[in-house]
Amino acid sequence: MSGIRKCILDEKKICDDCGECDRCDLDPSKICDNCMKCISTTGADYLAIEIDDIIMSDEDPDAGNAQER
Repeated sequence: MSGIRKCILDEKKICDDCGECDRCDLDPSKICDNCMKCISTTGADYLAIEIDDIIMSDEDPDAGNAQER
């Protein structure tokens, strides 16, 4: 696997570590600290997070636990 990553905000762009994806949705001058206020202040009857991609690792998750068995 190469070290090149795609930008999660613009799929046509290569990640240049600009940090825009780490910004708070409610206060763009702040780095997100996972306070979850952006989710709990929607006023909806339910809360949801849209998952648009799942990245699976090529590593075997059980490989590190082989000796523990």
